[in-house]
Amino acid sequence: MRKRLLGALALSILAFSILIAQPLAAQTPAVTLSAQLARTETELRAVDRALDGRVDADAQKALRMRALAAQQVAKDVGAALDDQITLLDARIAGLGPAAPGVTEAPDITAQRAALTQQRSALDATAKRAGLASVEAQQLVDEIEQSREQQFNEKISAQAASPLAPTFWQTLLASLPRDIKRVGLFLKQGIDQIGSARHGLPWQALLGLVLGFVVFLPVRIWARALGQKVLVEGAPGRRVRRSANALWRVIIGTLCPLLAAMIVMQGLRWSGLLPLRWAGMGDAVVLATGFSAFTAAVSGALLMRRQPSWRIAAIDDETAARVRPLTWILAGLSFGTILLSAFDTAIGASQAAQVASQTLIALLHLLLIATFLLVLGRLRAERSAKDDAANGTASAGIGIVLLVVWVLVCIASTALLLGYIAFSLFTAQVIAWAAILGATVYLMTAAVDDVATSAFTRSSRLGVTLTRALGVRGSVIDQFGVLLSAVLRLVLVCVALGLLVSPFGGSGGFAAVFGRLGLLAQGIEVGGVSISPATILRGIVVLGIGLALTRAFMGWLENRYLPITDLDGSGRNSVSLVARYVAIAVAFIWALASLGIGVERVALLLSALSVGIGFGLQAITQNFVSGLILLAERPIKIGDLVRVGNDEGDVKRISVRSTEIELADHSTLIVPNSELITKSVLNKTMAGPLGRIQIKFSVPLDTDAGQVRAMVQEAFASDAAVLDEPPPKVFIDGLTEGRIEFNCFGHVANQRAVYAARSTVLMTLLDQFRAAGIDIGTVPQRLELIAAGTDLTPHAP
Repeated sequence: MRKRLLGALALSILAFSILIAQPLAAQTPAVTLSAQLARTETELRAVDRALDGRVDADAQKALRMRALAAQQVAKDVGAALDDQITLLDARIAGLGPAAPGVTEAPDITAQRAALTQQRSALDATAKRAGLASVEAQQLVDEIEQSREQQFNEKISAQAASPLAPTFWQTLLASLPRDIKRVGLFLKQGIDQIGSARHGLPWQALLGLVLGFVVFLPVRIWARALGQKVLVEGAPGRRVRRSANALWRVIIGTLCPLLAAMIVMQGLRWSGLLPLRWAGMGDAVVLATGFSAFTAAVSGALLMRRQPSWRIAAIDDETAARVRPLTWILAGLSFGTILLSAFDTAIGASQAAQVASQTLIALLHLLLIATFLLVLGRLRAERSAKDDAANGTASAGIGIVLLVVWVLVCIASTALLLGYIAFSLFTAQVIAWAAILGATVYLMTAAVDDVATSAFTRSSRLGVTLTRALGVRGSVIDQFGVLLSAVLRLVLVCVALGLLVSPFGGSGGFAAVFGRLGLLAQGIEVGGVSISPATILRGIVVLGIGLALTRAFMGWLENRYLPITDLDGSGRNSVSLVARYVAIAVAFIWALASLGIGVERVALLLSALSVGIGFGLQAITQNFVSGLILLAERPIKIGDLVRVGNDEGDVKRISVRSTEIELADHSTLIVPNSELITKSVLNKTMAGPLGRIQIKFSVPLDTDAGQVRAMVQEAFASDAAVLDEPPPKVFIDGLTEGRIEFNCFGHVANQRAVYAARSTVLMTLLDQFRAAGIDIGTVPQRLELIAAGTDLTPHAP
């Protein structure tokens, strides 16, 4: 462990020195660059010679880092030489070629020759640098292939089944020798302690005391102090919760780790940790740190004793039942690391190592199965209740649990068949994925809380940006949401890269499934390989693409679009276009995973264009009309429109049809082509105001001024009628001895017209009845004419 840390520190110093020297590379003399390149070539030859023999995983990592560092140096040297060659070319071009028939000065000729010779030397060195970079990349690829091959061999190796007698016979046969190795390990350590220790081991005692103080009192005090500071000074409840969770993880990991390091260092200084046991001491520190991290992350996520500080949407009962399992997982991680280190330290036999791996895999699988059973029971109990707050888990959680159950069954079957390494790898990846997932959840929540709290229009930073730079508040809100999304995406990508790295899997699951894919070669049709593996891969890729599309649309509709300046219809248009584009990209990605390129998709669409033109003409017309509606937006969601004899509110606009809710709460589905090619009355396109129109007539001898005042009073008495624009009362004409009035008033929206008109009419009826004013239409007169009467009009 110490050698690894020193090696990593040396490589970090080398990389840091390269980064520092990079800006000055253009000013480095050519002789110095050539010397650096020579050392790089020597380093690459040394790496190449080291790869000729059998190299373990740790040595391969070190050789890979050396090759990468040499490649970076070669690239830097090549870049510096290219800059110098560019300067020389400019100087040579400034001198120009020798003119034929013209005798030039000897110093010009000598300078041109010297520059040309210097350029040739630099060009040769630059080509050497390029070749060295290529060789370094080849060495890195060779190391990666070797690591992948070793990983695949380790995963696919089969031993005797634990159910077979051979397994136990081999273990019992090697047991006496392993017992001797354990005794020799203990005896050599005790002998070294006896020869090195003198007097009272006060260093060890002091280390134990300090370790206990750091582990318990300091950890409790630091946790309480951090929570107190956050309560008093952190802005916003969300930021306080996230910061408290991360602080608990940091303190819960660092304090036990420092305590273990202090105790081990005290044992070393007192001579109680001999060189023979040094590896076990390092393993204790590593196991303590990892198990403490596991317990701290799970504790910060569950918050069993402080539910008000809990970030995740977990009820108290779930936190109480799951928390003991996380402690068992932390203890199992501690024991796994110590057992592996002990096998390595004593040089245990192959049978003992296989037995240890079998035990570790079995314990992991039992713990994972117990965790799944507990979650299943909790889901069953919640589903039996009618309380909406205790509803069942989401479909995504159910799918994840189902996948984990399948993996547990596969790992258990592999364990029984003798594929111990594969079973252990699968179980440890599941456990590590749970720990990593909890960590990523906490970090993404913290990143989202900090980004959206710092970059908001109401924060101090937002107010400063608005006042100093004139940035709109919505732009600041959008930047905070986008920054949160980018940072969370980076965290997820890093987590995916770390998923299998602790177990030596350079290729990860891709390497495992790559080997399994060789079992079914399939057939090839038109240059496309069709096999169960490719079909399954296409389905998986399509599922992942649609899941990412759903997640992206959820973020777009719930987080980003609500903080923009777009109205509801604009957000709907952006959401629809983004949804269809994302789905199209998901399908193209799935086809690409099957080996069907974009050019073949375009050829297929060209072949189908004739059929689309004839058979799907109406659908295509509606689709294009929908795109026009979304782009031009003559009709928006929420508009009150009249299509033919039907009038209602626009509720949804898709690329094929538009849904209109009528007054009787029924839904009218109108094809988009009808809205584009025919007349549509949009009552709210120009503005939301609605107009009330009232027409009536009174006798000719009625006081028109009095009627006008009554109408204005009726409009003013209704709160729904607006004062601006003011109501208007007009005399429309004099007909058949009556005065015809035409009155107008305005309300806030079109949907309030009918009720306001009814209220005003009722008021007018009461007022006219009280004043004795006859209101109505022109009276009709019925005359009875005797039979035989001449009805022909006569001239006067």
